[in-house]
Amino acid sequence: MTLPYPRSDERRRMVDLQIAARGISDPRVLAALRDVPRHIFVPSPYDRDAYADTPLPIGNGQTISQPYIVALMTELIRPTSMDIVLEIGAGSGYQAAILSTLVRKVITIERIEKVAAHAHANLVAVRADNVEIILGDGTLGYPPSAPYNGIIITAATPEIPDPLKAQLAEGGRLVAPVGGRSLQDLVVIERHGDRFTEEHHGGVRFVPLIGKYGWE
Repeated sequence: MTLPYPRSDERRRMVDLQIAARGISDPRVLAALRDVPRHIFVPSPYDRDAYADTPLPIGNGQTISQPYIVALMTELIRPTSMDIVLEIGAGSGYQAAILSTLVRKVITIERIEKVAAHAHANLVAVRADNVEIILGDGTLGYPPSAPYNGIIITAATPEIPDPLKAQLAEGGRLVAPVGGRSLQDLVVIERHGDRFTEEHHGGVRFVPLIGKYGWE
């Protein structure tokens, strides 16, 4: 998907200097970051810094993750063109837009109605028509479209919610920031029957995941 939006030079520099230079190597992920206009997903006046390697406010106490973290979490689930992926925490819609260029279907769950509405408008603007936004408690997942080949949790969770583990497909991968409210470890689990292998990918900071299996 090549989008007719300005600031393409900024996207190329972002990918070359902030993402590829830090070890992200999947060519499809790099192409998605070059194509999807991040500035569409960042409200004014913060959109002027849309291609800086930093999280930015999007309103309602939420943030858009820094581009490197979006790229890393995307690469870690190893997306393929036939996958169905679940995202917990739609935010601005940027992570879902990146995923939409890489997989068959994206389900993204957002608990804040106003945030979900903004994400919807942003996704329409970039023609990400294979993304479905669900309003609700993301820690419960979305059983009607399960199982999922990949799950991305874009908020800090004290532990990986059991309903999400149950909705992960055989061989599927889930990535989440796991830990306290102020600092988390980026964790990946992969399902093998009733067994889950686990990887750790360093410290991160996300807003808290609110819900039945998250923070109150």
